[in-house]
Amino acid sequence: MLTHSEILSVLDMLHHEHLDLRTVTLGISLLDCASDDLQRFTTKIHDRIARKAERLVAVCDQVGEKYGIPVVNKRVSVSPVAVAAAPFNADQMVAVAHALDKAARAVNVDFIGGFTALVEKGMAVGDRALIDALPRALSETERLCASINVAASRAGINMDAILLLGRQIKAAAELTADRDGIACAKLCVFANIPQDVPFMAGAYLGIGEADAVINVGVSGPGVVKKAIDRALEASPGMDLRQVADLIKRTAYKVTRAGELIGREVAEGLGIPFGVVDLSLAPTPNVGDSVGEIFQSLGLLGIGVPGSTVALALLNDAVKKGGAFAGSNVGGLSGAFIPVSEDLNISRAVQDGHLTLEKLEAMTSVCSVGLDMVAIPGDTSPETLAAIIADEMAIGVINKKTTAARIIPVPGKKAGDYAHFGGLLGESIILPVNNARGDNPFIRRGGLIPSPIHSLTN
Repeated sequence: MLTHSEILSVLDMLHHEHLDLRTVTLGISLLDCASDDLQRFTTKIHDRIARKAERLVAVCDQVGEKYGIPVVNKRVSVSPVAVAAAPFNADQMVAVAHALDKAARAVNVDFIGGFTALVEKGMAVGDRALIDALPRALSETERLCASINVAASRAGINMDAILLLGRQIKAAAELTADRDGIACAKLCVFANIPQDVPFMAGAYLGIGEADAVINVGVSGPGVVKKAIDRALEASPGMDLRQVADLIKRTAYKVTRAGELIGREVAEGLGIPFGVVDLSLAPTPNVGDSVGEIFQSLGLLGIGVPGSTVALALLNDAVKKGGAFAGSNVGGLSGAFIPVSEDLNISRAVQDGHLTLEKLEAMTSVCSVGLDMVAIPGDTSPETLAAIIADEMAIGVINKKTTAARIIPVPGKKAGDYAHFGGLLGESIILPVNNARGDNPFIRRGGLIPSPIHSLTN
């Protein structure tokens, strides 16, 4: 039960602390739209999305206005296109991408996810066609997002797929060189991807999900920061156990508010409610930063010694509070550290506190991984693949979700700036060891076997 003072603090979150519902994502199954005829298939998926999502934006706005909690992003996710469009070749997959993008514009959602392949143990014909289509599909569309799962704790790491993706990421960057390689910002490479992610670019509707479902993503790093600031001002001697408890209680309140909104949106649409993803997802705005939480905790900035353990504390406390508050918690649920999307994290890179290697270390205890990391445009495809493979190994060995959203910015070098705009923000470009070097290890390809602990129940 919330006390009267805690209810008042939720109201204060709404007015002063950037509390919002970061995303409502409507998952729509396309599996029964399958057809060998491309025109028939694209018509069916456009009609299905238009019918299911035609009221999504309006209902989100109505419910947000009713409670005074804005729904910042309205999105759609679909079944893995590599499965739904399995008969098609790469050129036809590009046509499917355009159809999805057109449908997203028709229902006025911010993004549509699900241009997805699940290749952790091998690539089927549809998977290979989708991956071959990625550079054009991402560069020729505006709202389409893609995700590829290349590793799993019970399957191992598909190095063939990772090497191929290194080449495709490089090609996608070159096709959008005039926009600092922004196509790559719409592609996320995963290990252990959940089936119910509401956040882009990873959102897709899993094979085991319902025909349609509403998943919501709450946020509120600004809320957590303000709660810590207030508590430490009142009690400067708080120890870290007490800080963890404070974060847990704050995450509880944020999650309860998010689930309330999500359930009412689902009811308004007549669609089942799925999960709350209680991740702390920052924006480039001052006061809405995960990085600022580290400073409130007493660190000079994110990336300095102590950052990994601070992130572990934050991530765990958010999960505990949110899991208790929500009846269905899923997705990624924890803390994101996207470099360009968080003004404070971007500044930490600029100040030299945060390097690629430190980011990788921190991903062992956070929700996602190397997220929105801009690197030099002359980084070789093999080095891109090696960076991704390292991140996948962290996920597979630790039985957790990890991901990589890497952007090799064409024509720019370490120390230059990449500008992506909007919620994607901007960032200084990080240096990469051996960026242009040869890598015979990565070229060997094959499947790295699953670790021994995958044999245990």
